[in-house]
Amino acid sequence: MTDTFDVTEDLLSSSSLDLQAADIAMDAAPSESALPNGFVLLGLAPELVQAVEDLGFTQPTAVQERAIPLALPEMGNDQALDAGKQRFIDLMVSSQTGSGKTAAFLLPVLHTLLTQQQQAVAQERLAFERAAQEAAAKGEAPPKRPKRKDPTNARHFKPATPGALVLCPTRELAQQVAHDGIDLVKHCRGLRIANVVGGMPYQLQIAKLQNANLVVATPGRLLDLQRSGQIDLSKVQFLVVDEADRMLDLGFSDDLADINHLTEQRRQTMMFSATFAPRIQQLAMRVMHDNGASVKRIQIDNPQEKHSNIKQVLFWADNPQHKRLLLDHWLRDSNIDQAIVFASTQVECDSLANDLQQDGFSAVALHGALSQGLRNRRLMALRQGQVQILVATDVAARGIDVPTITHVFNFGLPMKAEDYTHRIGRTGRAGRDGLAVTFAEFRDRRRISDIEFYSKQPFKAEVIPGLEPKQRFPQTRPQDDRGASRGRGAPRDSRFGGRGPSPEGLGFEGRASGRPAAPRSFSDRPPLGAKPARGPRQVGAQSFGQDAPRSEYAGPKPAGKVFVPRDFKKRAAKPSR
Repeated sequence: MTDTFDVTEDLLSSSSLDLQAADIAMDAAPSESALPNGFVLLGLAPELVQAVEDLGFTQPTAVQERAIPLALPEMGNDQALDAGKQRFIDLMVSSQTGSGKTAAFLLPVLHTLLTQQQQAVAQERLAFERAAQEAAAKGEAPPKRPKRKDPTNARHFKPATPGALVLCPTRELAQQVAHDGIDLVKHCRGLRIANVVGGMPYQLQIAKLQNANLVVATPGRLLDLQRSGQIDLSKVQFLVVDEADRMLDLGFSDDLADINHLTEQRRQTMMFSATFAPRIQQLAMRVMHDNGASVKRIQIDNPQEKHSNIKQVLFWADNPQHKRLLLDHWLRDSNIDQAIVFASTQVECDSLANDLQQDGFSAVALHGALSQGLRNRRLMALRQGQVQILVATDVAARGIDVPTITHVFNFGLPMKAEDYTHRIGRTGRAGRDGLAVTFAEFRDRRRISDIEFYSKQPFKAEVIPGLEPKQRFPQTRPQDDRGASRGRGAPRDSRFGGRGPSPEGLGFEGRASGRPAAPRSFSDRPPLGAKPARGPRQVGAQSFGQDAPRSEYAGPKPAGKVFVPRDFKKRAAKPSR
């Protein structure tokens, strides 16, 4: 009995020591839950902090940590917001896709609207109590609170007057932003968010606009409702342009100019995007206050650091059939959870989706020619896991936030190099790892070079055993002589129609690019009627983008028999009546 008791006592003492050591280790290495909530330190309202915590986030990302304090008013949060004494700063924020830009502009805007609403309610309550005290002093009945009028009644209709407006280039992105905003205001009493996009019934959107504090919209439908008197934009205080590089493009410049004029009295303008080309930055300054004299620019990452968690690979193909075989090989990988396959055109998108369905894949197409209801259903099926592969055009390059997308395939290359950044940003979101696979033919070398030049990240070309390209590919790539920004005086590149140096170091006329051409006179020309000497046709590497040697000038077209179309001869032979 004594031995048993001693052993038991030793075991208890050793277990207590282990527990003490574990407690000391836990105290020495504080967990993320032990850290204070970073959103509280940013000064946000408790209702918004609770909503963010319900979504599973306690620490802000880099873009949120830098943009939210600047987006909040400079004066205190509780000092006469409605008096117009607070100052706001215009922002231009550039950060990679999946870094939390949506919350970076929604949280400060919702915080200011919530504070304004709370102060308005407090002033209304104070005025009612004062009126009740005055009535009691006079011996009159206390005043009644005004009844809320039914907004669906046509007699009580008033145009919606939102305090904040968020513009998005695509319907899918606008719906995603509105959905995120609704999640953030679930603890905020009285804040309403409305979504206005094309392809949806007008009456449903008009009903949702009533008493809306924040409106997320695409420009076309928003201007339609404004022209019909359903919404008044003169009370907008905050204008946010999401994916500003696309909004400021030629397709939306006129609509954005109209909205800029309708919201002249706003107090703050913010623009967020993953990319800001120099031309887009110049256009953005026209929308800011004082032509952007006091705008604050925030750039979280440079081109060399973009998408560090996304592996990018390149596969060369001989023709479209070869690309199709490469895609089929990749899609049969068991590591793929969900994937997006980007096509260049709507016809290619539908054709590829039909081929994948016939091969047994769970695939659907998504592009701008489909109805909005069908696009919504297919996106919902993707988010719910009912669809594994989404074949889409660049309409899906922005606004799709599905955490289970592990792979992105560029079956067709984008028209613009910056669109490639938005495409691959559909995977590897919120710090997750992703894989972006690009298929390109040899004729696409220039476009691949443009993407490498823009992202400052060279592709890593790989091959699949048994599916190697059959065509001969030159060992050296054409050198890109473009500078960081092509302005006046920059060397023109031959791919843009200029007469810059060719890959072989030859100029436009076949002479050395660094040697000036000798002056030529009319005596150097061959006599009239002489035919130019043609050398043997060269084949091989020149069919893959290299410049062929040009022949010397052979003089004007030889004089002689004039070419006359055959049908013109027949008409001339008929006698005129």
